[in-house]
Amino acid sequence: MDVNELQTKMKHSNANGFIDKTVTGYDNFDTKLIHNSDDDNMLLYIEQELRTCTAFTFAVAFVTQGALLSLKVAIADLSLKGIKGRIITSDYLLFNNPDVFKELMKLPNVEVHITNEANFHAKGYIFDHGNYQTAIIGSSNLTETALMRNYEWNIRFSSLNDGELTDKIIREIENVWRNSEILTSQWIKQYTIRYNKQTRTAITNADEAAENNDIIRPNSMQLEALSSLRTLRTSGETKALIVSATGTGKTFLGAFDVAYYKPKKFLYVVHREQIIDKTIASFRKVIGGPASDFGKLSGNEKNIKAKYVFATVQTLSRENWMKKFNPTEFDYILIDEAHRSGAESYQRVLNYFAPKFLLGMTATPERMDDFNIFETFGYNVPYEIRLQKALENKMLCPFHYVGITDYEIDGEVTTETSNMQWLVADERVDYVISQSNYYGYSGKKLRGLIFCSRTEEANIIAKLITKRGHPAKALTGSNDYEYRNHVIDELENGEIEYIITVDIFNEGIDIPSVNQVIMLRNTQSSIVFVQQLGRGLRKSPNKEFVTVIDFIGNYKNNYLIPIALTGDKSRSRDNARDDLTVRQISGVSTVSFSEIAKKKIYDTINRTALDTITELKKDYTAMKARLGRIPLLFDFQSAGTVDCLALVNRSDNYYKFLLKMKEDVHLSIQGEMILNFVSIELLNGIRQHELILLKMLIKSSEHSISLQEFKNELSSRGIYFDDKILKSIKSILTLEFFTVAAKSKYGNAPIVEVDGDRFTLSNNILNLIDKEELFEKLFIDAINAGLLRADRYQMDQVFTRYEKYSRKDVCRLLSWDKDVSSTLYGYRVRNNDCPIFVTYSKSDDIDESIAYEDEFISQTLFQWYTRHNVSLTSKEGRALLDPVTRFKLFIKKNDDEGTGFYFIGDVKIHDYAQEEYKVKDKVEPIIKFNFDLDQEINYEKFLLITENT
Repeated sequence: MDVNELQTKMKHSNANGFIDKTVTGYDNFDTKLIHNSDDDNMLLYIEQELRTCTAFTFAVAFVTQGALLSLKVAIADLSLKGIKGRIITSDYLLFNNPDVFKELMKLPNVEVHITNEANFHAKGYIFDHGNYQTAIIGSSNLTETALMRNYEWNIRFSSLNDGELTDKIIREIENVWRNSEILTSQWIKQYTIRYNKQTRTAITNADEAAENNDIIRPNSMQLEALSSLRTLRTSGETKALIVSATGTGKTFLGAFDVAYYKPKKFLYVVHREQIIDKTIASFRKVIGGPASDFGKLSGNEKNIKAKYVFATVQTLSRENWMKKFNPTEFDYILIDEAHRSGAESYQRVLNYFAPKFLLGMTATPERMDDFNIFETFGYNVPYEIRLQKALENKMLCPFHYVGITDYEIDGEVTTETSNMQWLVADERVDYVISQSNYYGYSGKKLRGLIFCSRTEEANIIAKLITKRGHPAKALTGSNDYEYRNHVIDELENGEIEYIITVDIFNEGIDIPSVNQVIMLRNTQSSIVFVQQLGRGLRKSPNKEFVTVIDFIGNYKNNYLIPIALTGDKSRSRDNARDDLTVRQISGVSTVSFSEIAKKKIYDTINRTALDTITELKKDYTAMKARLGRIPLLFDFQSAGTVDCLALVNRSDNYYKFLLKMKEDVHLSIQGEMILNFVSIELLNGIRQHELILLKMLIKSSEHSISLQEFKNELSSRGIYFDDKILKSIKSILTLEFFTVAAKSKYGNAPIVEVDGDRFTLSNNILNLIDKEELFEKLFIDAINAGLLRADRYQMDQVFTRYEKYSRKDVCRLLSWDKDVSSTLYGYRVRNNDCPIFVTYSKSDDIDESIAYEDEFISQTLFQWYTRHNVSLTSKEGRALLDPVTRFKLFIKKNDDEGTGFYFIGDVKIHDYAQEEYKVKDKVEPIIKFNFDLDQEINYEKFLLITENT
């Protein structure tokens, strides 16, 4: 923009921030208070400024490795563009770990100085944008908690080059910069000596506490699990499966439950002898008693008389040893790594013994074979501790994930079919090592795992990395347990830096000291991705976080990465795109994608159908195995797995989906049509009212209720309604709202009959309920699933901010009498309401007559254009300007995002002006509006919509 325009926008923005909030501000220059919350945090703003600046300077007293790592991807992208920065920090209070200074020296495009100011406690971030600067100054140091979690106050403001404030800030920075010293290796050595003299108290985890004879008490999540187990047993159940992420204390959880149960004799079954001693130590710490109470049954020791027997399945499953026990000898049996229980050795054990209670524990119940682990444990899963939940509860070590593009040359990048010569090329190995060095690790010594795609690749890469000064060994399926354990010990002892493997470390391997995980292969499944990520998440002394470096190639499955990181199982492309923008995962764990890698994944999401019948069949089969019966929509929705809508989107209703799953079910055509209606129109849960009314009618002995009864029910639930909504509900359930084609699809008969102020379930449905048991079951199931799905929507409002709605949804929720979505296009004034639908990033080949410059001026102001050939005095123009007209703004990023638009909020006219719009050789009037948003748009959503547009 030219200087005059820049000055004008800057003046308005500063006036908006400091003088009069009604003055129009502009987002690039807006004055903002930033405090960490669910809506935004400092990390988002700093990263966004980095991605748009021409230079930057940080002046911060305190820096942590984790915070620096969360910005390294953005800084690396700047380096590729030739953009440089400066960081001024200090040795104030000897807070900064010496390793932080080593990491700062790795930044190729950043100069680092150490200030000589004795009490330097500054916290400022300054970004140069050419002819203006933006600064963020306040209370946040460059630490994870200050950028993401702590309650902080920071002010973001902008100033022109010749502004007094900018001049003062720049002069002060330059003064500090001149009176500081360059960060050098020698300075770090001297600082390290001073730092190490301080007394540091180590934080111990549960395993360490056990070794030190400290009292062990269950954490909050273990308490919940223990309570659920007791409730289950009280109900008469004799089997259960606990799903608990790696590193969340499954062993202690089992010990706590055994201590409560007080069995006369107890059996613990493991698959590796190497973990028995540690398991016994944990149990003794919780249960107490003499050492003689705890015995081993394994290759090296055969103590079968002990009260608590810890056995390897290899020894126990041998008939000569198993027969030494009476089948009912153990009243409590616990199977560790229970997902292995489909193996023949485990089955022999499970078929022989008959305990009073059988407990299985696993981190990965989802199997890729045909074995049904849930059936083995009575389909009882009283408690689950998944990755994201464990991170939120600080049970695991935080991680910083960085997704960067794999090695690329002359436009070629790694794919699933890349030949071995490419995978082990010297240039690729050098690239991997350079990225490993750049992103670093937490702790005194590197202990890394590298997952690659092929056994041959693992062996060759181990040799090549070793030659480059990074001792490494490959472990593959061909290595026996003894050799694997030897190599693991070498990694733990610091004799090697890396273990290179394919898939053998997906589960069952415990190496707490791992502080770097490198992915050099395609992500084939979310399950495997989380398993491999989990190898580094167990807490360990001197490890504050885990660095995860993912080298992303042109893989057809790379869209699984953000889905796996967020735990999203909805199979929704909308959700997958949202997942790609998530920067913070449960606490202070972060996700960063380079610009190139992010675009690769975004493009893959847009061209990949996540809800194909093939993929949905996997979800269906897994749920059926878990329940031991045909699952219902409600089962999927309540389990938080695949979104129930995904199961009907390609089938119209769940009955048709069951047919595709080859289930032996039968339903009349009339029943199908009514299920079509409930599934297509109500299952999404965008308005609960119709679902609640149908449920009330089904429960009513006469299948009839009064309007007042319905209103009382809505009021008791705190659900908003008015006369317009009540009228709309009638038009929906009598099918009057719908087009002729839709009515035909739904059977051309009302779902509910309305007589004055009374609702009655139609005879059509009553006959179906009476004659077809399956119809009744699926009809009620769709209602229940829809009500559960409706939990995401606010009950006291018509629209929920940042949820997505189609044009048809909007017609319904605005209580319009007819569905006019097919002709709604960009906006329409009807009944004093005007919904506005904006595709933010217009396609390059869009007709110039509709390529308007609709855009955010700031997070509170939106610029919007009418259709061309609309003037202030035209009928349409007058309707838009009528004071009674209510505007609602809906936006999607681009046409790749389907039919749904995010609801941004209610907007009001800030100002407007008639302009001219040239279409080919014709000039026509058009009205430009600036709208004030009723609420500032969430910054993360703002970036999602506006980024790269």
